[in-house]
Amino acid sequence: MVFKAIIPAAGYGTRNLPITKAIPKEMFPINSRPVIDYIVQEAIDAGIKEILIILSRNKTEIMDYFDRSIELEWFLNTHQKSNMLQGIEPPKVSFQYVRQPQALGLGQAVQLGQTFAGDDPFVVLLPDQLCLRQPPPLRKMIKLYEQFKHPVIGLQSVERELLQNYGVISGKQIQAGVYRLNSIVEKPKMNPPSHIAVMGRYILTSKIFAALDQLNAERGVELQLTDALNVLCQQDEAYGYVFKEKWYDTSIESEYINAQRCAYRMNKQT
Repeated sequence: MVFKAIIPAAGYGTRNLPITKAIPKEMFPINSRPVIDYIVQEAIDAGIKEILIILSRNKTEIMDYFDRSIELEWFLNTHQKSNMLQGIEPPKVSFQYVRQPQALGLGQAVQLGQTFAGDDPFVVLLPDQLCLRQPPPLRKMIKLYEQFKHPVIGLQSVERELLQNYGVISGKQIQAGVYRLNSIVEKPKMNPPSHIAVMGRYILTSKIFAALDQLNAERGVELQLTDALNVLCQQDEAYGYVFKEKWYDTSIESEYINAQRCAYRMNKQT
């Protein structure tokens, strides 16, 4: 059973400067909730019980958000606002935190979760990739992992001119929306192997750490998770699931605004 998740949240947020000098991009608000709160809720709704968040030293706001605020609780209780207490309760999940000393790639961030993951399968959720649809499509990925017992990677169909911004897969479709992966090319400048790109959701096993160690020994610099996944495709088995749902990259200003609009409409309907 998949019950652990890693959320890498240690990046500098350079695409969103200058605001990210003071506010982590994961804390950008959507309907009075930060983006990362939606990601955590997605994990919980998919059955996750333990979450490790990878932080940098200037992102303590994320820890504070998921902790209790005793002073605020006291204020609400003593000022006839106890009806607001439920809205500030921490999520019903176990949190752990690890600091990433330097921003040396998503692969290194995942590598820092090795002790947390142990021999268990685990989910990696990138916190700037947001899906507002319920139930979360992560559940389908977990079911596929339970079927194949090998890594399952979230995928999406991408317009050809945008493929150079993503990891792009080569593989064989074995059932509707499901691929057996042969390789992954990181940000191909020309001749991409397909129109299917890697999304920000992964279900991985402990084998990913050996692949990351192999790359680290070879390069000794920034570690990309896509490169380690490509190693797994060559040495073992990996599968991909193509999301049909609408996703928003909240680190892109236009998509962040669209996510806000979508969340506002959904909130208004309820």
